[in-house]
Amino acid sequence: MTQRLSTLPNGFRIVTEAMPGLESAALGVWITAGGRHEQPEQNGIAHFLEHMAFKGTGSRSALQIAEEIEDVGGYINAYTSREMTAFYARVLKADVDLAMELIADILLDPVFDSREIEVERGVILQEIGQVLDTPDDVVFDWLQEVAYPEQALGRSILGPSERVSGFSRDDLLRFVGEHYGPERMILSAAGAVDHERLVAAAERLFGGMTAKGGDTATPASFTGGELRVAKGLEQAHFAMAFETAGYRDDAIYTAQILSTALGGGMSSRLFQEVRERRGLCYTIFAQTGAYADTGLTTIYAGTSAEEIGTLAAVTMDELRRSAEDMTEAEVARARAQMKAGMLMGLESPSSRAERLARVVSIWNRIPPLSETVQRIDAVTLEDVTALARQMASGGAALTLYGPIDRAPSLEALRERLAA
Repeated sequence: MTQRLSTLPNGFRIVTEAMPGLESAALGVWITAGGRHEQPEQNGIAHFLEHMAFKGTGSRSALQIAEEIEDVGGYINAYTSREMTAFYARVLKADVDLAMELIADILLDPVFDSREIEVERGVILQEIGQVLDTPDDVVFDWLQEVAYPEQALGRSILGPSERVSGFSRDDLLRFVGEHYGPERMILSAAGAVDHERLVAAAERLFGGMTAKGGDTATPASFTGGELRVAKGLEQAHFAMAFETAGYRDDAIYTAQILSTALGGGMSSRLFQEVRERRGLCYTIFAQTGAYADTGLTTIYAGTSAEEIGTLAAVTMDELRRSAEDMTEAEVARARAQMKAGMLMGLESPSSRAERLARVVSIWNRIPPLSETVQRIDAVTLEDVTALARQMASGGAALTLYGPIDRAPSLEALRERLAA
C-alpha cells in the first residue's frame, strides 16, 4: 500500500493510500474547525453547518445531491467533533470523481436556503432533546463542561437549544468565512484511488481558495469540579475524568494503556471487580481521549440508587491499587489490545482515510504504523503506575445523574484515592 502527501500552494493538503485489490474508495475533506473554534454565542454552529452541507448548492438541490450519490450506489455523510468537521463519501472506483465534485460543491457553494435552515433547525433541536433524554450521553457532555468550565472545549458540540434557535444564514456564512480556509482542509482518500488524479482534481476545485489563517483555538485549562443532577431515573450514572496527555505527547500511549488495563475489556480490573465479582453494575469502562493540548481519562458506570456509593468506593480503590500492584502481564495485555484494535480498525478504506486525515492534521506527515506500535511498546510498567499515582493525587471532574442521594462527593472520593 502506497501513502502519499501533497500540498497545494494555498496550503490545501491531499493525502492518499492506494489499497491494491479494492474496487471501492473512501474519500472526504477534513477541516480543522469544530466546536472548539466557536465563540460562546456560536456554540453549536459548527454542527449546524454539518447538517446544512447536504441541503443544496448553487447547482444542486438537496434531493439532487442525494440522488447523484445513491444513483451509483455510494453514500455521503458528515460529522462534527470538538476539533474537526468532516464531509466524506464511499463509492466504487469509477465514481471517485463524482464524489470529489459533490464534496467540493457542498463546501464551496452552499446556498443556506432560509427554508432549509428552518427545517434543519427543527431536526437539530430534536437531536438535542434526544441527547438530553439519554443519560449516558448527556452525562459526558456535563463531564466535559465540568472539566473545562467557561471554555469552548467544555461546551457541547450540539450547543444549547436557545443558541441553535437563533442562528441565522449570516451566522453560518460568518463561521465558514472565518474557519473554512484551504490551509485547514485535508482531502484524504484510501482504497482504489490515484494520487495524481486527486491532486489535479483538488487543484481545479480548491486551488483558487485564499488562506484565512491558522487554528485560532485557545489553550485548554483543565479545572475539574463536581456536578450532581438528581432525577428519578432507573439508574444512577457515574462519570469521572482525570486530565492526561494531548495527542502530540507520547504520554498519551501511557494513558491509553492504563485506561485499557483499568477498564478497557472483560479482563480489566474494573470489569472483573465491580461487575463480575460484586455484581454492582451492568456497564463499567475506562477510556482515554485526547485533544491537541490536553486529554481526559474517563471512568463511567451505571448502577442502582442503592449501589452507587459502593460502586464509587470500589472504583476508587481499584484506581488506587493500579498505582500499587499493576503487573507486567496486565500492561502487556493492554498493549496487545491497543495494537490489535488499531490494526483491525484499519482494514477498511474508510478507517484508513480517517486515520490519514487525522495524522496529517496533527503532524503534517504520515507516521508509519510501525512508529505507533513502537511508541506503544515503549510504555513501561513504571510509566503506567506513575500515571496512576498522578491521577490519584491530582484534580478530577465528576458528574452524577439520576437517583444519587447515596453517591459520595468528589472530595470524599479524592480522600479515598489518597488513603
